[in-house]
Amino acid sequence: MTPEPFFELETRAAPRLEAEPIVLMPDTTPRLTTPALALAGVSVLALGFAGLGAANFVSDQFARSAWLGWATLAVAVAGFGLLFAGLWRELRALLALRHVDKLRADLASGEAGRIAAAARDWAQETDPALLPALREINDPDAALALLRAGPGQRLRDSAETLGRSAAVQVVAGIAAMPSPALDVAFVAWRGVRLVRQIAALYGVRPGLFGTLSLLRRTAMSATLVGAVEFAGNTAAHALISSPLLAHAIGDVAGASVAARRMLVLSRAASAACDPVPPP
Repeated sequence: MTPEPFFELETRAAPRLEAEPIVLMPDTTPRLTTPALALAGVSVLALGFAGLGAANFVSDQFARSAWLGWATLAVAVAGFGLLFAGLWRELRALLALRHVDKLRADLASGEAGRIAAAARDWAQETDPALLPALREINDPDAALALLRAGPGQRLRDSAETLGRSAAVQVVAGIAAMPSPALDVAFVAWRGVRLVRQIAALYGVRPGLFGTLSLLRRTAMSATLVGAVEFAGNTAAHALISSPLLAHAIGDVAGASVAARRMLVLSRAASAACDPVPPP
């Protein structure tokens, strides 16, 4: 009798010969920093004690006279109403910036579902006429190209127009300013106003804290924009900042540099507010 091979089959899976790698997942939960917690505590104490003091004062005024109580209540309601309206405007601006960040993350994720949903969301805000075409497109790259050629290009052109207008105003303002210190203040004010105008163009209307956050994002975007235009900026600065030209035409050289920076600032602010990633 010829011997036959013997097979022993096991139902359980064989153990791995090598150890499974340990993957450490980073904690992406946003946490409040110590200054933010301290500021929140001070705000709660200030508003809480102010509200309690106002309520006690209103009750005392009602004890004195009815019309004094109603007048005090109207003043308190109007004051706190304006205060909370300002706080809500700041919060809405910060939420709008977070919305831009979320759209940018979704559009750059590489996932077809997230890209399609984010593309329809941004088209609903900027150009609803693109919604039927976006619903028919199955290619994420085609959807991004449609957004860049449609509302993206239109908003970039409008931001470029605002930048050229700011550049002309900077040149005229520097020519009319009597001192260099006023020149610096005027250019800084016009730059901040330009960033706010471009943000409003993209649907973001920043307040004080929103403007500070937007300026930080604009500074980060300016590194990319400046790297692209470094050669042109260097040549223009060397040409119009030469001693001979500065001696011949005075402050026009400095005004030209400031105008050039306004154009770069407009492109950087547009890049900071645009959720569509570059091609």
